[in-house]
Amino acid sequence: MPKVTVRYWAAAKAAAGVDEEPYDADTLAEALDAARVRHPGELTRVLRRCSFLIDGDPVGTRAHETVRLADGGTVEVLPPFAGG
Repeated sequence: MPKVTVRYWAAAKAAAGVDEEPYDADTLAEALDAARVRHPGELTRVLRRCSFLIDGDPVGTRAHETVRLADGGTVEVLPPFAGG
């Protein structure tokens, strides 16, 4: 199973209480499910509004179950940002 780093930004970082953490996950859905288990509560609510980058590439509207993760990869968790 691939080992990936999940990096949290802004509200996701505040909800998780950490900048980043490792997970073992084959897909984005598995990584996010593990994050929800590790950080129940506010992070679960924040993740509903987030967009995601996998190794710098936007996930967009793809189903998270179909987004495969590579060993050593990075998942960026990006809440909506305000401002201009």
